[in-house]
Amino acid sequence: MNHDVIITCALTGAGDTAAKSHLVPVTPKQIAAAAVEAAQAGATVVHCHVRDPQTGRFSRDVALYREVMERIREADVDVIVNLTAGMGGDLEIGPGEAPMAFGAGTDLIGPLERLAHVEALLPEICTLDCGTLNFGDGNSIYVSTPAQLRAGARRISELGVKAELEIFDTGHLWFAKQMIKEGLLHDPLFQLCLGIPWGAPADTATMKAMVDNLPAGVTWAGFGIGRMQMPMAAQAVLLGGNVRVGLEDNLYLDRGVLASNGQLVERAVQIISRLGARVLTPAEGRAKMNLQRR
Repeated sequence: MNHDVIITCALTGAGDTAAKSHLVPVTPKQIAAAAVEAAQAGATVVHCHVRDPQTGRFSRDVALYREVMERIREADVDVIVNLTAGMGGDLEIGPGEAPMAFGAGTDLIGPLERLAHVEALLPEICTLDCGTLNFGDGNSIYVSTPAQLRAGARRISELGVKAELEIFDTGHLWFAKQMIKEGLLHDPLFQLCLGIPWGAPADTATMKAMVDNLPAGVTWAGFGIGRMQMPMAAQAVLLGGNVRVGLEDNLYLDRGVLASNGQLVERAVQIISRLGARVLTPAEGRAKMNLQRR
């Protein structure tokens, strides 16, 4: 069991959730306010995507990331900032016998362009999604090939940003370890992402199998989506890991009760404390993850 727990709050994500809850932050001002709320509730880290303020859809606009970062840094609160680098890997295969007629959901760019905002803003942590995945029940695929991953990992290391390796299935974990073996990454973090169709399911056996295959001594966290968010938070702590919650992965505090990011962090803090553990401050989190405050 882990008695000193890092809580990451994933604030907004890129999915079509803004239409499902008025509490999902959309504008840079709202996302930064959600980061402050999560930090005040006990989050060690905030994980940030940005959205188009007009449409609420995902965005890769560096200016939006810059505004979010500036607003967080201007606030009277300390929190570790983790920026996604997963945008730009979406491929919507065309219907039926026309697979090359890519759909409107396609947003496919190269591995270095996916890091444009990371290079410009130098957060303490950024993510690297460690493999290709059937995403949902239609024709959508998240694309991250071995060559793309090697290029992204190399650039993240050059920038001096800590990589958080997002692991959606066992093959992703296998390749993440290969990148470490090749010297492309040094002391990365691991995030076990469970419950996303059709990746690894959110259950005890799967999380334990993945934990058993992590490199020795790494700092890792795990999460489940939807109703499995809090059960998987507890399971991660019991297996020696850290926790991720937030509106990117789950919209509800209780059945039928919409949550804010701060409320989800507060619930996670309660679970962790009742397990006999404690939540680390950002300063303590930096020490645990070998980060230098920017």
